[in-house]
Amino acid sequence: MSENDDQAAVERMHAVYGRMKEELGRVIVGQEQVIEQTLMAIFCRGHALLVGVPGLAKTLLVSTLAQALDLSFKRIQFTPDLMPADITGTDVLEVDPETGRRGFRFVHGPIFANLVLADEINRTPPKTQAALLEAMQEHHVTVGEHTLPLPKPFFVLATQNPIEQEGTYALPEAQLDRFLFNIIVDYPSESEEREIIRRVTSPSKGGVSHLMNAEEILRLQEVVKRVPVGDHVIDFAAKLARATRPKDPASPDFVKEMVSWGAGPRAGISLISAAKAHAVLRGRFHATTGDVAAIAAPVLRHRVLTTFTAEAAGVSSDEVIQRLIKTLAPKEELVV
Repeated sequence: MSENDDQAAVERMHAVYGRMKEELGRVIVGQEQVIEQTLMAIFCRGHALLVGVPGLAKTLLVSTLAQALDLSFKRIQFTPDLMPADITGTDVLEVDPETGRRGFRFVHGPIFANLVLADEINRTPPKTQAALLEAMQEHHVTVGEHTLPLPKPFFVLATQNPIEQEGTYALPEAQLDRFLFNIIVDYPSESEEREIIRRVTSPSKGGVSHLMNAEEILRLQEVVKRVPVGDHVIDFAAKLARATRPKDPASPDFVKEMVSWGAGPRAGISLISAAKAHAVLRGRFHATTGDVAAIAAPVLRHRVLTTFTAEAAGVSSDEVIQRLIKTLAPKEELVV
């Protein structure tokens, strides 16, 4: 495909993104940044963790997005008694009523969908959480002696309640690293909350229109991969990821004091991939350091672990990331 074709695809995506915000706005009030970051994860083959208190329409957002993108959708409610086979599927014994012959038939689990919502992922034990690991990384599942491919495209959007921790199982760092984004879903503004109350207590106006399909998403994923990135942008992403590591000689003193564990190499890859998607949604066929800075927080916040000293001082990983950006980024390129 030529660069002109890619540019045309980017322009079309920019137009569709505008229509998609309008369509989703018919169901979801506000949360534009959450919608944008979720779409960016999808267009660069990533998974996203949505963190927010109950009642902020996280489940509604994901199901509405699946409808707008015309993708198959399954929701898994994670509970303490959920088993891996409840996610991947299992063999069941069947008896043919005509011949009386017995045989096993594999019943596909809810993981076999384009868009999987892992609701309250931290409410299930590590054994079941790990069942998602192979699917998220390899896009297939292994059941017994068989390896079964998952449909394309495939995404996991997981939700998590940041407040109630009783009876929960924190995701290990190895699994958190599989998520491209950690998206914070915050409370609506006062005007948005009034609109939410008005809509929910009024007659429904129907769903959203299909604006894309699986084939178009796969093509756009390839376009996003081909977005050119300058060496100085890659250098900035690498420096930003490396600067989060307190044992790195080049990391600033405040990182050594406030960070106990920094981001790994996957963070730099995620920064560049997400920066490309950020540029494409804005109608540009090139990524800048400004794009990297714009998506640094959702990419790094779950990969940067703060120390007890930072927690006692009320310093979050987001604050550390923003301070790093101000320290490392070329000021003239931060505006996108």
